[in-house]
Amino acid sequence: MANKIHPTAIVEDGARLGDGVIVGPYSVVGANVSLGDGVELASHVVVAGHTSIGARTRIFPFASIGHQPQDLKYKGEPSTLDIGTDCLIREGVTINPGTAGGGMKTVVGNACAFLANSHVGHDCHVGSNVIFSNNVMLAGHCEVGDFAIIGGGAAVIQFARVGAHSFLGGMSGLEQDLIPYGMALGNRAHLSGLNIVGLQRRDFSRSQIHDLRRAYRLLFAQEGTLLERVADVAEEFKDHPTVMEIVAFIKAGGKRSMCTPKNGAEA
Repeated sequence: MANKIHPTAIVEDGARLGDGVIVGPYSVVGANVSLGDGVELASHVVVAGHTSIGARTRIFPFASIGHQPQDLKYKGEPSTLDIGTDCLIREGVTINPGTAGGGMKTVVGNACAFLANSHVGHDCHVGSNVIFSNNVMLAGHCEVGDFAIIGGGAAVIQFARVGAHSFLGGMSGLEQDLIPYGMALGNRAHLSGLNIVGLQRRDFSRSQIHDLRRAYRLLFAQEGTLLERVADVAEEFKDHPTVMEIVAFIKAGGKRSMCTPKNGAEA
């Protein structure tokens, strides 16, 4: 299938375009950019830097993809941005490449949706099937697991981890790590249970949800330390893969402490 490049668009020498690519009016594609088959830049889209965009990803007007990271320590190193297939990137979205201080790459998985004016900072690793609602702010060096949803206007501090299948409510400010399958709300955000609605929508069985609820209550009970409770849950639920994802997440640790419930451990 032939590419469609609007006469007002600029595709710099060296850019690599797959088949059936659409580059709309006044868009700019840099010399070190790779666009997969069927990628569509609607209009006024700028893709710069050492950026790779997977097949069938659609990018809407005034998105800025791959420009130099918003890090004052950045010195022009040839860091990269890799965006997967079938993503939706709406108006005004900004996604930055990596830096020397963070592994030199930002990575976004497949089938993600970034709604208007959301931001992915430098050196972030975002999984697949992730949804960022409007005006989400993801600071540098963050990790976001598969199927996570971040509500409109929410902000995630640098180096934080957002677990798979979790939900961060709109206008929340997350300063800690959010466990897989968890739900956090508020500013500053606190753990407010499990993302039950998300689990049901993704066809998790009643048995899996029941196991997660029991494990959650044990993990965030009042007795003992978190490390002691994690050890107890790891032993009791060693044959339950969904629970062990949470255990592994907590054990792996990170630069941030764990987001915990404000009052009690209701799931």
